[in-house]
Amino acid sequence: MLTNEVMSATILVADDEEQNRRLLADMLRMEGFKVVLAADGDEAIALFKSQSVDLVLADVMMPRRSGFAVCRVIKSNPVSRLVPVVLMTGLTGMEDRVQGIECGADDFLNKPIHLEELCARVRSLLRLKHFTDELDNAETVLMSLAMSIEAKDTYTEGHCDRLSQYSVVLGRALGVSEDQQVALRRGGVVHDVGKIIVPEHILLKPGPLTPEERKIMEQHPVVGERICSPLKSFRHVLPVIRHHHEKMDGSGYPDGLAGDAIPLVARIMTVVDVYDALTTARPYRKALAPQEAFRIMREEVKRGWWDEALVEQFAGLVALEVVA
Repeated sequence: MLTNEVMSATILVADDEEQNRRLLADMLRMEGFKVVLAADGDEAIALFKSQSVDLVLADVMMPRRSGFAVCRVIKSNPVSRLVPVVLMTGLTGMEDRVQGIECGADDFLNKPIHLEELCARVRSLLRLKHFTDELDNAETVLMSLAMSIEAKDTYTEGHCDRLSQYSVVLGRALGVSEDQQVALRRGGVVHDVGKIIVPEHILLKPGPLTPEERKIMEQHPVVGERICSPLKSFRHVLPVIRHHHEKMDGSGYPDGLAGDAIPLVARIMTVVDVYDALTTARPYRKALAPQEAFRIMREEVKRGWWDEALVEQFAGLVALEVVA
């Protein structure tokens, strides 16, 4: 059974032959879909950028820009790369399909197009896109929850955005994978989402916490991991959430991990988190200059708290003004 979202989808059809465009439009409109028509690749890209499109049907051989080029533009943009693109072709060579796959095409249709096959392929891809959109909505809600927690404390305004930026810059300098960079970017936002369970009188307390209050506070990484674990797309983020309060000597929380047992992404987040805390104003002190912040961090490295190599790498990036 098709959802209303699938049935009300908008499909962009790009083909330089008017007869083909009309035929495809009639087929799709008969099934209840909204249809937008483009006569060449450039028009297809312009229309795609100007309105909401759920799926693209593009002829491979078109003037100005080919279907391959249209697909490449759509798939190279992080915002639109999950929009399904189906390439229509009369070509039968294997190299053409390989090129389409390399461009990121989700499916192929051979001309002449048959109504039953067209509708079956379109419905299947739209169902998949609907599931993906739901996942994206779940991530958006999670990110919003994390930002709402940050907003409770006026002194941490912009903290999540800065951590996302700092951690990705440091991770990239260290040569971490693309997946880990994405995890760091997301982790910068959601690392403290578990603080949802911490009462505000503890969360915003200006002075030292009591042992009982500290016990509650130290549960937030575990709770944050539990909140995010149902999202498979966050699997690389979970170590950041759970372990960004661990220390190199094993005196951190929640698991008391030490040294290399602490995941690298978590160690990266820890270093940038400490730096941001020191260089941001607090009710009890002014924001420290970067040089003073790193002096303190180096003292804490000697106590066995932070990863010395990461602290020095990040200090170098700040000195070079790679980090704003």
